[in-house]
Amino acid sequence: MTACVLLLGGSFDPVHNGHLALGRAFVQLLGAAELRVIPAVPWQKSALVATAQQRADMAALAFADEPYRVVVDRQEIDRGRPTYTVETLRALRTQLGATVPLCFLMGADQLQRLDTWHAWRDLFTLAHLCVATRPGFTLDGPDVPRAVAAEFTARLAAPQRLCGQPAGLTCIAPDLAVDVSSTAIRTALENGIDAGSLIPAPVLDYIEQHKLYKKYN
Repeated sequence: MTACVLLLGGSFDPVHNGHLALGRAFVQLLGAAELRVIPAVPWQKSALVATAQQRADMAALAFADEPYRVVVDRQEIDRGRPTYTVETLRALRTQLGATVPLCFLMGADQLQRLDTWHAWRDLFTLAHLCVATRPGFTLDGPDVPRAVAAEFTARLAAPQRLCGQPAGLTCIAPDLAVDVSSTAIRTALENGIDAGSLIPAPVLDYIEQHKLYKKYN
C-alpha cells in the first residue's frame, strides 16, 4: 500500500484555522504521507486582495508547525492565469506518477458547486475526492446537485481503501464543525474586528506587517 498524498487547494486570502483543521482531519483519517497546499488563481472567483506571493507566504506560515510534511505547491500561481483544478491534478499525476494515491480535499460548500467546475467528472479519474462536512449534512440533501450526489455516492469508500489505489473513490469526514470563511475574516478585518481566533498567529502578524485588507490601509 502506498501512502496517500493530500491536496488542499484554495485562494487562502487569507488562510485560516478552518484550512488547518481540514488538513489535520484528513491526515489523521487517511494516515497520509504529505499534504500539498496549493494557492489557487481560481477562474470562478472575483479579484483577490492579497497577491499570489502573499497568499503563498501566508500558507507557508500557517502550516509551518504542523507535525506532518507540508509542501506549498506554487504551480497554479506560477501559471500566472486563472486555472482549473483538473489542470493541476493532471500536472500532479504526471509529476508524481500513475500509482500514487492522490486525495483532493474540499469542504461541503465546494461539493455543492462541483458541477460548475470545468470537466468535473474527470477529477475522479485523477484523484480521490475527500469532503469534510458540517453537522447535519447529507449527500441527498437539497443543496447537493443530483448528478454530483450520484457520482459521489457511487464511489464512497472506507478511508483505509483510498491508499490502496490511485484515484476514483470518495470519502467523507462527517461533522467537522469548522465554520470559518476567508470572506468573513476579510470583512472582520475591514471593520476593525478582532479575527485573531480565526487565523494562525503568524498569519495575523504577516497581515499586520504587510498592511493587508482595509483595516490596515
